[in-house]
Amino acid sequence: MTSQPYLPNLLEKLPPLPQVAGTEPERSVLDLFRVAIAQVIVDGIPSLTVDQVYPGVDFGKKGNDFTVALPRFKLKGKPDVFGKQVLEKFQPNEWIESASNDGIFLHFQVRTSTLNRLVLNQIHELTYNTASKEPEYGKNDTGKGKKVVIEYSSPNIAKAFHVGHLRSTIIGAFLANLYKACGWDVVSINYLGDWGTQFGMISIGFEKYGSEEELQKDAIKHLFDVYVKINKDAESDPNVKVEAAKFFKRMEDGEEEALKNWRVWRELSIKKYAEEYDRLNVHFDEYLGESMVGKEWQDKALERLTEMNLIEDHEGMKLVNLEKWKMGKAVLRKKDGTSIYLTRDIGGAIERAEKYKFDKMLYVVSAQQDLHLAQFFKVLELMEFPWANRLEHINYGLVTGMSTRRGTVVFLDQIIQEATSVMLEKMNQNPDKMAEIEDPKYVAQEVGISGIKIQDMTAKRINNYAFNWNRMLSFEGDTGPYLQYQHARLSSIERKNPDLLPLPSPDQINTDLLTEPAAREIIFHLGTYPGVVKTAMEKHEPGTIVHFAFKLTHAISSAWEYVLVKGEPDKEKAKARMWMYLSARDVLGAAMRLLTLRPLERM
Repeated sequence: MTSQPYLPNLLEKLPPLPQVAGTEPERSVLDLFRVAIAQVIVDGIPSLTVDQVYPGVDFGKKGNDFTVALPRFKLKGKPDVFGKQVLEKFQPNEWIESASNDGIFLHFQVRTSTLNRLVLNQIHELTYNTASKEPEYGKNDTGKGKKVVIEYSSPNIAKAFHVGHLRSTIIGAFLANLYKACGWDVVSINYLGDWGTQFGMISIGFEKYGSEEELQKDAIKHLFDVYVKINKDAESDPNVKVEAAKFFKRMEDGEEEALKNWRVWRELSIKKYAEEYDRLNVHFDEYLGESMVGKEWQDKALERLTEMNLIEDHEGMKLVNLEKWKMGKAVLRKKDGTSIYLTRDIGGAIERAEKYKFDKMLYVVSAQQDLHLAQFFKVLELMEFPWANRLEHINYGLVTGMSTRRGTVVFLDQIIQEATSVMLEKMNQNPDKMAEIEDPKYVAQEVGISGIKIQDMTAKRINNYAFNWNRMLSFEGDTGPYLQYQHARLSSIERKNPDLLPLPSPDQINTDLLTEPAAREIIFHLGTYPGVVKTAMEKHEPGTIVHFAFKLTHAISSAWEYVLVKGEPDKEKAKARMWMYLSARDVLGAAMRLLTLRPLERM
């Protein structure tokens, strides 16, 4: 929270308002304007209370700040008659400038001078004067005291890092940031595919094709190459798969000789992944894996389901019958007695419930796995774990057409390299700009990664989309590079106007001079950000934040050419405008960081 009691000082000069449960004016100052509107309606319709009306004060459309639909209050009588009653009683004040009705709707405009002062002061205080010394504008405490475990990314060691893993990484890292912004204690888990028959294949293959030197250089790539070669052998020699299955059985039985190489491969792969995640600005608290799930709970799960008469034997396999819930039958144990990933998922969830005592656990996994997750959750529910209803599947659609100029994408670093090189080519087309940039490769990498992430997060999670390098890395339209460009442009305003620095303290800046409609639009939109974060949390949709950021940059672009700072002869007006643009930079930066981007100061 802010270390300054700035809000009471500002409110002293304004008409008093009632307190309403569920409002957080110290975090979101627009709540106060909504309370003021609720009060106006209650003054005109005394049968209602401010607490009843407040949830019905929505953002307006077509140039209105806020709109209230009267039918939602189920009043006895015609809504338009009540609307006229409200208008007859209405007196403009320092909160509300004007009111109008349009049939069953009441529309309100808030007082511009009050809006400017409160919103810009709140952004300043919650960005620069917080007890945590961290920017907090947009954050809230709704999850205080609660813990969430988020499992995301989860690639398979020695297999391609495919597009599904990239989507899971991007969406999961955003959700980890979002939950933190809402006060939750977050545990980010990367649950690696580090177990299963393919490790029998790689072990057999490594004896024939492995190289210690190549392994140390790039474990992920080398193990993948070995896996591809041994699979090719298996096509002409069925004995390869038989030997691989035997080898994996030795691993499952805990035979040290069979596990020795696997341990080294796992560690080297994690080290390589951690470097690549760092470039993506993604960080995990724990790297777990299917291999770490103890056999104890896998066996207990089988026992419990057998007691409940849900297990069937089929040719030596153990199946759980979920047909009653239209989920078919799922394999829990293979013929040779080895585990399968459903069994390991069940065991893993039980271990996490004991270890983390979570309030919620999210699995960020593709919609292709909807049935698997539904079966997995249903089994835990049937086992009567009290926490089974706290698990949630965050699913997402497919991406098509992801390849580089050299062919199909197989590894995460190929995606990052391609984005960086395409961006560098674009930047080289403007040699003058390039000369101003200290580290062009870093800037190209950040802009390129922003392009990948924003293309992924713009649409609804569940939608499929086509991966398109040209569209994604364009500075035209709603793209990641465009957001970075706008942030850099806002950051340049101080460098270009040194005569206005340092800006006076907020109480010395005259925000009443911000009279242009374009300035008002920016400030009103900045005021909506704390509510946008809450909406994103309700829906688990990164697109909510992306849409906010684009709407803000469009409003800035509209104002940039004529709400000028440089060249404005009135220095007081120039300072007020500069403060507004710097506040917009701070909020755009906060939204970008929430989306896991690293906002650039120059580009």
